[in-house]
Amino acid sequence: MSTLSALSALGNHLFPSERMPIMFIGHGNPMNAIEDNNYHKSWQAMGKALPRPQAILSVSAHWITSGTKVTGMSQPKTIHDFGGFPKKLFEQEYPAPGSPEMAALTKQLVIYSHIQTDDSWGLDHGTWSVLLPMYPAADIPVFQLSLDYDQPPTYHYEIGKQLSKLRDKGVLIIGSGNLVHNLGKVDWSGGNKVYDWALEFDKKFTEWMDKGDHKSILDYQKILGTTATMAHPSYDHLLPLFYILGLQQKNEKITYFNEQFDMASISMRSVVIK
Repeated sequence: MSTLSALSALGNHLFPSERMPIMFIGHGNPMNAIEDNNYHKSWQAMGKALPRPQAILSVSAHWITSGTKVTGMSQPKTIHDFGGFPKKLFEQEYPAPGSPEMAALTKQLVIYSHIQTDDSWGLDHGTWSVLLPMYPAADIPVFQLSLDYDQPPTYHYEIGKQLSKLRDKGVLIIGSGNLVHNLGKVDWSGGNKVYDWALEFDKKFTEWMDKGDHKSILDYQKILGTTATMAHPSYDHLLPLFYILGLQQKNEKITYFNEQFDMASISMRSVVIK
């Protein structure tokens, strides 16, 4: 049975406990938000399989700031932070309410760094492109946490650790990026080719995640060298994963979905931890 079929069949029984699961979603091409493809369908199925959140916290690869910020507005705008796509994609709106209360709690929980409130950002496509299929009614409050790109992996990992209490308050925490993301090496031909370095990076990270070897993951640049640089010329799309792994408890297991590559250099591998 495929991952998509399994999620649809299991429904809410897949996640029976009160503590919310955590997810890293490979979002890839913004068109996945509206195209009737396997990625879009898997996000639809996941929205039906997960317990219904009280709120959603998204750590998106597309909000990079100096310092770490959390959106605190009650009505975040939909941000179309891309170019060159069809008009239909720009017409998409995701009018979910914000969650000033959960944003304030996030600031209280994180003592590893000073978190600032932001009232100007909104929901970028790293967030709404996956939530639009998952929760099309847009009736669940959504807020975002930014990425301070100048900080090392341990910074993001430690902040993730301190967000744990949000899970017990019904908050679904999603990291949105890609496990491998090199736009400069994209193969537009539509073939099945995948670069060796992309496969190696994806395989090594998966092995580390399966073993719970977070130390190697945090040292990935030193261990993987050129492979790491090829997989992430800039590592904004990998940083959200560190928050999710920081949130993982010792007794929790990882499962994967969308274990494919898109256009040779983008891993769509996605993670659920419960």
